[in-house]
Amino acid sequence: PPGGRVLDLACGSGRHVRLLAGAGFAVTALDRDAAALGAVAALGAPAELLQADLEGAPWPLAGRRFDGIVVTNYLWRPLLPHIAAALAEGGVLLYETFAQGQQTIGRPSRPEFLLAPGELLAAFAGLRVVAFEDGFEQPPAAPAPRFVQRLAAVRMPPGESPQEPAAKLPPFPL
Repeated sequence: PPGGRVLDLACGSGRHVRLLAGAGFAVTALDRDAAALGAVAALGAPAELLQADLEGAPWPLAGRRFDGIVVTNYLWRPLLPHIAAALAEGGVLLYETFAQGQQTIGRPSRPEFLLAPGELLAAFAGLRVVAFEDGFEQPPAAPAPRFVQRLAAVRMPPGESPQEPAAKLPPFPL
C-alpha cells in the first residue's frame, strides 16, 4: 500500500532504496557491508539502515513484517523461510537472482549462489505467485548476458488459497 513498509534485503549501494523511498515507501535497507550502507546514506533517501551479517548470525528482523520485500542478486538459502515469514498479509515479494547456467558465462559461478530450476517457486510455495521467469537474458534487456530467476508473489490473507484468482489480489500500483 502507499506508504507501506518495504525491506531491501542485501541492499548493496541502494539503487532500490532511492526508488522505493522516492515512491513514498518507508524503507528498511539491510546489508552486511558498512561501506555499502554509507553509500545508501549518501543518497539522502529517507531509510532505516541496518548492518547485519545475514549468513553468520541469527535473522536480524525477527518479529518484523513488511508490506514489500525486494531481493536482487543475492542468495542465501537458509534465509528463504525468514523472508517468507517477514512478508505481511497482502505484502509483495520481488526476488531476482542468478540461476544455474550462469557458471557457463561468468560470475557468480559457485553452485551455492545459483538457483536450481524452479527453486524460487518451491521456496515460496505458500505465496500467491503472480509472475515467474527462469531463463537467459542478454543485452539490451540486461546489462550483460546472464541466467536469472525472477519471482513476484503476494502473501494471501489467512484462509485464502495461494491459488485464488488474481481478482482477489490487493492492488499493487507501480
